[in-house]
Amino acid sequence: MLFRLDDVHKSYGAHDVLNGVTFQVNPADRVGLVGRNGAGKTTVFRLLTGIEHADRGEVILLRGLRAGLLDQQPVFEGDGSVLDEALSVFTNLKSMEKEMLRLEHVMSEASGESLDEAMHAYSDLRHRYESDGGFTYQPRAESVLAGLGFKREDLERPAEQLSGGQKARLALSKLLLAEPDLLLLDEPTNHLDVDAVEWLEDFLSDYKKAFVIISHDRFLLDRTVTKIIEIAGGAAAVYAGNYSAYTKQREERRLAQMRQYEQQQELIERTEEFIRRNIAGQKTKQAKSRRNKLERMDRLEAVNVDETGGNFQLRGVVRAGDQVLYIDDLSIGYSSAAPLAGSISFMLRRGERIGIIGPNGSGKSTFLKTIIGDLEPLSGGFLWGAKVDFGYFDQELGSLNKSAIVLEEIMAVAANVAAGELRGYLARFLFSGDDVFKPVGALSGGEQSRLALAKLIYSGVNVLILDEPTNHLDIQSREALEQALAEYAGTIITVSHDRYFLDKIATEILHFEAGTASYHMGTYSDYYAVHHRKQSQIEEPAPKRVQSAGAGKKPAAAKPERKKRSAEKIEEEIHLLEGEMAVLSERLSKPSLEWGPADYEEIGQRQTEISTQLEQLYSEWEALGGN
Repeated sequence: MLFRLDDVHKSYGAHDVLNGVTFQVNPADRVGLVGRNGAGKTTVFRLLTGIEHADRGEVILLRGLRAGLLDQQPVFEGDGSVLDEALSVFTNLKSMEKEMLRLEHVMSEASGESLDEAMHAYSDLRHRYESDGGFTYQPRAESVLAGLGFKREDLERPAEQLSGGQKARLALSKLLLAEPDLLLLDEPTNHLDVDAVEWLEDFLSDYKKAFVIISHDRFLLDRTVTKIIEIAGGAAAVYAGNYSAYTKQREERRLAQMRQYEQQQELIERTEEFIRRNIAGQKTKQAKSRRNKLERMDRLEAVNVDETGGNFQLRGVVRAGDQVLYIDDLSIGYSSAAPLAGSISFMLRRGERIGIIGPNGSGKSTFLKTIIGDLEPLSGGFLWGAKVDFGYFDQELGSLNKSAIVLEEIMAVAANVAAGELRGYLARFLFSGDDVFKPVGALSGGEQSRLALAKLIYSGVNVLILDEPTNHLDIQSREALEQALAEYAGTIITVSHDRYFLDKIATEILHFEAGTASYHMGTYSDYYAVHHRKQSQIEEPAPKRVQSAGAGKKPAAAKPERKKRSAEKIEEEIHLLEGEMAVLSERLSKPSLEWGPADYEEIGQRQTEISTQLEQLYSEWEALGGN
């Protein structure tokens, strides 16, 4: 066991967040912590790290547990660079380096017994340094930084000058490099583009220790976790498997709970009817006995069937022509001298749904702004088909009037519709009761997103152009939106980082990268499988082993003639091997960005071989009276 929450209660004022939460996480567990916004997921993390304390119940931690929590608002002070900050987690290795330098200085001046003691201490320390990753920690740090989107020129930038998103990525890099016993990741994919998220998925898939991750990225949860813990109604429910397995089990569990509730209600109704008919008759004893049993019965609670994020039912749309959008050699951006993307060509037909992906800044949103007419094409062109009526969902939510109230916003696209009908429609988007009279500017990000989607959907357009529609939505709201869009009769063009959403919605993928856009038929999973297969087929050249002249001889203690060699000859061989070690260390300090784990492993293995050979040579040298 790493930790256990046992009947934990936590309230903030009159608001009960956790109401008897119990679950346990063991070593090497890979857990996804899910639940609606405000359900208490982050509160669990704060309890585990001691930031908060339970009102009641126990939070039991393994003695000596090293838990690392991702800081959502990291602060970096001083003149340290990005690389300096990343390397700061290796304080123990840096202390070893200082001690090895001190021992090297001692060995250069000592003789006799003091030299022998220094050499043994140096050998022991070097072994520990190597086993703890001392020869590879800087390349590992650079590899993690590169995986999370930092370019080589970024490594020397002062960390203090980074943007908020870059600081979040640097904080995540430090946490991953620290390799705590338990990783606590709260929305780690915020500020990451698709490439960085995929890199993080690969990292977590290979991670040998335990982690608990809070994320709206269901694709990431599918690829990395083996257990889902759902926080709902102040309690915890544990499900085996990844996110997709959890959704099936959750539905099966709800259906079973509904059947049990209905059966109990039928039993209660029959029992109450028997009591009414017989309490004053000949069967009065039986009636009283049943009444006592009924009073002692543990009543099951009704299952909340509205655990989805609302009912996003779409209205009917006017049928467009067969050809909805024709793109011909389109180039987009803000300067013809440096377009964001060019040579974009494809045909979108009625009913098709295209998902647009790519790194931040690659031109995805610019493409949408171009085809809706907000930006002029740099070259090439596009043509909308007959009877096309499109609506645009802006991730900045610019379509909302922040000074209006919720009901007024929906009235803006629903003239002459009764307020009662509109209030019923807004209830499907989780705006019920007095919520419809809230000022738009006072709504949370998720609430504003739901309202903007409600406006767009009610307008009845036959082409939906969506720029990151799932931003700020919790998982349940995303699932409801996916269900609605799956039933939508029109055409969809959507930019999204939510790959699970794309997999449910998109029938083709447009991938922006390196100044161009490539078109792929099929779902996101189809695209992902082909894309990753191509990546794995690219044979990256392994770094060549660099050796000093003569170092390839690999002197071995097994050779009988070695004992007959002079101390000078052995000393020469020691110098050659030490030279090779220096060259390898230099290569590790400046690795290629194309290196993979196997490349580092090869160099590390050679360093281990050299260390073993050097120890043997030092022993021979001492036996021959070297000094």
